[in-house]
Amino acid sequence: MTRRRVGLVALFGAALLALAAEPAAAQPSASTTVEQIWSLNMNLLYVAIPITVLVEGILIYTVWRFRNQEEPMPTMENRRLEITWTVATAVILLFVGIASYQVMASPFVTAESTNQAELQTEETAHIEVEAYRYGWTFYYNGSSFDQEANVSSTGTLRLPANQEVKLRVTSTDWLHAFHVPSLGLKADAFPGQYNRLHTIPTETGTYQLYCAEYCGSGHSQMLGTVEVMPQEAYDQWIADQRSGESGNETSGGNSTAGNMTGTPTPSGTATPA
Repeated sequence: MTRRRVGLVALFGAALLALAAEPAAAQPSASTTVEQIWSLNMNLLYVAIPITVLVEGILIYTVWRFRNQEEPMPTMENRRLEITWTVATAVILLFVGIASYQVMASPFVTAESTNQAELQTEETAHIEVEAYRYGWTFYYNGSSFDQEANVSSTGTLRLPANQEVKLRVTSTDWLHAFHVPSLGLKADAFPGQYNRLHTIPTETGTYQLYCAEYCGSGHSQMLGTVEVMPQEAYDQWIADQRSGESGNETSGGNSTAGNMTGTPTPSGTATPA
């Protein structure tokens, strides 16, 4: 009867852990970046759940087995057992380290930093993300806020689906943070410095953009959107913007922030509204 109860308790604990892990398995995979992050998360769960069940099962069994023992005896030395759990721990930590390194070393996951001097010697990134109080401006296909902006948009970042996208994130005033959780993208935005992000959006749709670093009274209103569209639609949008008079499209996603700071110009400053 005792063994049966212990088995039932262990089975119940494993079921609870499986239910807790299910939401993680159902996370969206809208880009290669978020896919790699959640793949690492699931691999770590596959290791952590059996260990948790084993440890908790031994704990419950021990408490139940010796619940009536008024004079507990000291544990006898067991060198074989100590060597076993030391080696097992080393193997587990090695697996976690290798799995984490493979993901964290990927250019699709970890942002790369470069300063203005280094930037002048390398190829221009695909899209430049400019943060300012309290909004976002995006410059496409080699455009930059310190150069002539061929195509730009405010409030909404447009990306082509199933194509590698390179982002350069910077700021015109002080510290901000570019964060799109559903795409697994996050990078700090520093004035005079660039953090580079690489990703491949895989699912079309609209995703929420946040500033993830407190930047002042309008921080909570520093929102935007990221629209992932088919390649043909993206190319057509770029062509339409180039054929327009200014090549700049202002989105309503930052209307509140825009009223507070004015409309950003290609020079990187804000003109009073």
